[in-house]
Amino acid sequence: MAKVLSMILAGGEGSRLYPLTQSRTKPSVPFGGSYRLVDCVLNNFVNSDLLRIYVLTQFKSQSLNTHLQKAWEINSFTDTFIDAIPAQMRTGKNWYSGTADAIYQNLQFIESDHAEIVCIFGSDHIYKMDIRQKIQFHQAKDAILTVSAIRLPKEQAYHFGVIEVDEEGRMIGFVEKPDVEDAKTIPGDPDHVLASMGNYVFKSKELQEELIRDAADESSSHDFGKDIIPHLMPTGKVFVYDFTTNKIANENGEAYWRDVGTIESYWEANMDLVKSNPPISFYNTAWPMHTHYPALPAANFQNNGDTTCSIRRSLISDGTLVIGASIRKSVIGSNCFIKQGTHIYQSVLLGDTKIGKNCEISKTIIDKDVEIADGVEIGINLSEDKKRFTVSDEGIVVIPKGARIGF
Repeated sequence: MAKVLSMILAGGEGSRLYPLTQSRTKPSVPFGGSYRLVDCVLNNFVNSDLLRIYVLTQFKSQSLNTHLQKAWEINSFTDTFIDAIPAQMRTGKNWYSGTADAIYQNLQFIESDHAEIVCIFGSDHIYKMDIRQKIQFHQAKDAILTVSAIRLPKEQAYHFGVIEVDEEGRMIGFVEKPDVEDAKTIPGDPDHVLASMGNYVFKSKELQEELIRDAADESSSHDFGKDIIPHLMPTGKVFVYDFTTNKIANENGEAYWRDVGTIESYWEANMDLVKSNPPISFYNTAWPMHTHYPALPAANFQNNGDTTCSIRRSLISDGTLVIGASIRKSVIGSNCFIKQGTHIYQSVLLGDTKIGKNCEISKTIIDKDVEIADGVEIGINLSEDKKRFTVSDEGIVVIPKGARIGF
């Protein structure tokens, strides 16, 4: 394989995930009990043996930097690294103004690396991909740019770039975040569109030339979807990689990919993990999911007198103690303490949380360092919850980091 340099865009503000992003950048939001959102893309690169990675950070990056240092430090004398690169305003006194501008402001890392191929991936999607297979497709097509794509329902089109492709895999149409009624559907399938997954493989030389051209264009928004792809597409050298063809060892299910840009999609992605037949699993030893594991004991479950501890279809992380509580279809982060008589249903606890006796918690996301007194109800009466907490349009209650409730 050609020499590859990888750049992960991890500077997202994540305003639609507020209040989970009140004190942290979006890629640093905990997920699935033990992980952070950024871990998914990092595991894709590491498990693909692509170990030359820059992580570009910007907003509220301290928790992300700490996580990268603890979980992703590579100690090696070979040419491998996972380095966090903060926004440094090398090209002027401006933050990144778009995804392409983020790469342009760090162009010196590409210029000095002499890699033949540059991978540019987002950091806030849940999926597994053997990126080597995409690179092989890119090389076989002699593409300047290869964009990953997945079939999604038409009603979601306004969130994504919508692609048209010919029989050879060449991109022949692209509209960034179209209105649903205007979105081009897949031929023969009027209910679905072919959506960009927001990850790219470029020829390095052509990428550098395109970023320099785009930076000089004052009318550009300096975004890959809005500006770079439409400009390169007429060359006929932009190709589309069908994500459903990507194969992971020991896995035979349908390709899974979810953008967790909203409270609803974040909650749904966590709930996917506790389904009776999860569409994505983190238990495949052929594709290990690395992260930082703090020094905590195993989770512990105890009855309390006549109160029985009941755990069904849930993920419980290390260091958590459950005493006589009932937990169903939920994801519980590390170092939580849940007392007797409490019922938790379809909820996500990010960790380091204490919940008192006889509480009722349903369809709720609880951030870290939260304390909840005895007898508190959350997610039961949404009209009351809206007076105290953030409640999404879909009725998901979000408790901010450090909250003390019912005291």
